[in-house]
Amino acid sequence: MTGIGSRIREERERLRLTQRAFGEIGGVEPNAQGKYESGERWPKADYLEAVAKEGVDVLYVLTGQRLAPPLDQLQEDEVRLLGHYRALPPAARQALLGMTDAVVGLLPAPGSAAKRGRIRGE
Repeated sequence: MTGIGSRIREERERLRLTQRAFGEIGGVEPNAQGKYESGERWPKADYLEAVAKEGVDVLYVLTGQRLAPPLDQLQEDEVRLLGHYRALPPAARQALLGMTDAVVGLLPAPGSAAKRGRIRGE
């Protein structure tokens, strides 16, 4: 089994949900959920929207590519940083995002001398 169906199943298992529970989140019966996972049927946009709200990586389901690891696969420092960020009020979040944008802007471009280890400290 490959493709969208197998990735839906993978995401369901990652979230430790039964087909019934996952189908309920997506607004479908368990038999429909099974057909999505077997590749017999394709999910509709409202199903994908609903499961995305529960933590499913819909980009991964559709394309097979993840932009970021699932939350349960983050490193300890990433979890800590995300927790701190989520505890901030909106204005502080915006300030922090501006600061991180500025720091990233200071990094050498990919393939530059620093990236190849020619600058001291790398």
